[in-house]
Amino acid sequence: MSAEPVIDLEKITADYLAAAGKIKRRIILCAGTGCVANGSLEVRKRLAEELAAAGIIAEIELKAETPEGSTYLSKSGCQGFCQAGPLLHLEPEGILYTKVKVSDVKEIVEKTILRGEIIDRLLYVDVRTGKHCRGNAEIPFYSRQKRVVLANCMIEPDDVREYIARGGYAGARKAVRDMTPEEVCQTAIDSGLRGRGGGGFPTGLKWKFTLASKNAKKYVICNGDEGDPGAFMDRSVMEGNPHSVIEGMMIAARAIEADEGFVYVRAEYPLAVKRMRAAVKAAEEAGLLGDHLFGTDFSFRLQVMEGAGAFVCGEETALIASIEGKRGMPRPKPPFPAQSGLWGKPTVINNVETLASVPMIFREGPAAYRACGTEKSPGTKTFALTGHVVNTGLIEVPFGTTLREIVYNIGGGVTDNSGKVTNDDFKAVQIGGPSGGCLTPDMLDLPLDFDSLRSVGAMVGSGGLVVMNKQTCMIKIARFFMQFTQNESCGKCVPCREGTKQMLALLDDIIEGRADRRTLELLEETAKAVQLGSLCGLGKTAPNPVLSTLRYFRDEYEAHVFKKICPTGECKALARPEIDPEKCKGCTACMRKCPVGAITGKLKEVHVIDADKCIKCGACKTACKFGAVIGL
Repeated sequence: MSAEPVIDLEKITADYLAAAGKIKRRIILCAGTGCVANGSLEVRKRLAEELAAAGIIAEIELKAETPEGSTYLSKSGCQGFCQAGPLLHLEPEGILYTKVKVSDVKEIVEKTILRGEIIDRLLYVDVRTGKHCRGNAEIPFYSRQKRVVLANCMIEPDDVREYIARGGYAGARKAVRDMTPEEVCQTAIDSGLRGRGGGGFPTGLKWKFTLASKNAKKYVICNGDEGDPGAFMDRSVMEGNPHSVIEGMMIAARAIEADEGFVYVRAEYPLAVKRMRAAVKAAEEAGLLGDHLFGTDFSFRLQVMEGAGAFVCGEETALIASIEGKRGMPRPKPPFPAQSGLWGKPTVINNVETLASVPMIFREGPAAYRACGTEKSPGTKTFALTGHVVNTGLIEVPFGTTLREIVYNIGGGVTDNSGKVTNDDFKAVQIGGPSGGCLTPDMLDLPLDFDSLRSVGAMVGSGGLVVMNKQTCMIKIARFFMQFTQNESCGKCVPCREGTKQMLALLDDIIEGRADRRTLELLEETAKAVQLGSLCGLGKTAPNPVLSTLRYFRDEYEAHVFKKICPTGECKALARPEIDPEKCKGCTACMRKCPVGAITGKLKEVHVIDADKCIKCGACKTACKFGAVIGL
C-alpha cells in the first residue's frame, strides 16, 4: 500500500461546484472537429474580446478564485448537430445559437448578453413547422435522443474536475476498491453490454476469458481506429469526453488484472489524439493513473499511440501488430487475444464507445443500464447520420429504436438532391459502412439492434447511417464501398485481395454497360466466396453492401444489365436521355443536329428523344441553348 494520500473525489466535486457557483452565465462553444474547422475557436476568442470591452469578466478556465458574477467561456466536444455549427450555448438561459460567425459576436453580446434579447436568425428553424427553436429541448434532433455516452460531451473536455463533479471515476473507484476481478466481470455480464465496434460480442465475457488466462502481464487496448467512411462516433467521444474512455479502461484493467493499457487512435484524428493525451496527463497528475490507485495495490498506466490510418487496423490482431511496430496485418485465430495478444500476453481490446459505456454501469448498476434498449441489446448506440436527410450529425438512441424514428423525427425527413424535403422519396439506408448492408422502406419500422439487423443481412457495424433518396443508384453505392475495401485490403489473404478486386471490376462492367447475365452470377458467386474464405473481419464483411443491394435492389441491377439503363440516371454510360418539357422551347435545334433521327417534335412544341434510337453522342445537348437536354 502507498503512503501517499488517496484521491478524494467528493472534495474535488465540492471544490469544483463552489467555483462553478460563482458563475453568472456560461457560454459553451462547440469545439469538436467540425465546428473548429468552421471557426468556433475564432468565435470564442472574439467573444472574450467583446465581453471584456463590455466590462464583463470572462473566464476561460474555472478557478477557485474566479470572481463572483463572472461569465465562464468554455468549450465542449462535438455536440452532434454538425450541420448547424458552429454551435453556441448560453446558460442558464438555455439558448442555442447555430452557424455562429465571428461577425455575429458583437450582436450576441449587445443584444442577448446585455439586453436579454433573442436573435431569431441565429436560432435553429424546424423545416417542417417553420418554428424558431430556442434551445435543445425544442429541437427534435436533440429532444428525441437519449444521450448516455454523449451526455458529457457538453463539459469542458480539458477539465478533469468537471468530469469528476458529474460522477466521473466513481465507478472506477468502486471496481478497484470494493470489487474482485471476478465481480467486475460478472457486473459487465449482468449489464448485457455488447461490443460497439461492430461484432456485438458480450463485453463481460471477453473480460472473463482474459481473466482466466493466467499471466503476470496483461494489457488493455482501446480501439480508436475508426475508419468507416462517414463514421465519427469514436472520434467525437475522445474529443468531448476522454475521461470516460480512461475510466472504462481502468475498470477493464481491474477486471482482467492488467496494469498497462494503450489507446490506439488513428493519426487523422489530431484533436482526439491531443485531448486523449491531455486527459491521460491530467488523470496522472490527479492520482487517477499510476501506482496504488484509490489506496489499493492496483496500478494502471496508459499510453496514447497514433496509428497510420489503415482500415484493417480496426481488426484486433492487425491493431496488435501495429502497436508492436509491425505492419498492420491480421493473423489467424485462435489463439485469440484473450490468450495471446500484445507481445504474446493476454489482452482485452474494446472500442471507444464500449469503454465509454462502462462507467455508468459501475456507477449506477447493471439494472439501470438495462433500463433502456432491448433484452438482448441493452443500452444505447451512437450513429453518424448523414446523406439525404434534413438533420445530419451525431446521434444516440436506445437499441430498439426504429429506422423511421431516426430518419423522419430525429433526422427531420428525407431530402431530394437539391436539399428540399420530400418525405416520400426515401429509398434506403446503408448501415454499418463498408461492413454493413442496406435497409429498405419495408424496414422503416424495424427495431435497430444487433439481432434484428443480422436477420435482414445487415449489421450495426461502427454506427454509420447513410440515408439515400430515390435518385441514388444502388449499384454505384455498392461500388463506392467496394472501392474502399479493395483499397484498404492488406493483401495477406487471396480471397480478400483478389476477390474484392474482381467484384470491383464486375461492378464497373455493370455501371459502364458491359455486363451480361453471367456478370451478375459471377458477382454473387465471388461475393459469397470472399465472405466465406477471407481471413479477417474486413474481408468477411466486404461483400455485404453488394449482397444486400443484390438482395433488395435486384431489379435495379437487372435494368443496368439487361436493359442497359440506369433508372436514376446516375450512371452516365447508361443514362436515359430526356428533354425537360419545362425548359424546351421547341426551337428544333436538337432535332436538326441529331445524326440518327432519335428526336421528334414540331416547331414551338416540346420535343421527345427516343432512347432506343439514341446513340448518346451529345450533339443535341451541345445544340440546345436552354439546357433542356438531360441524362447525357
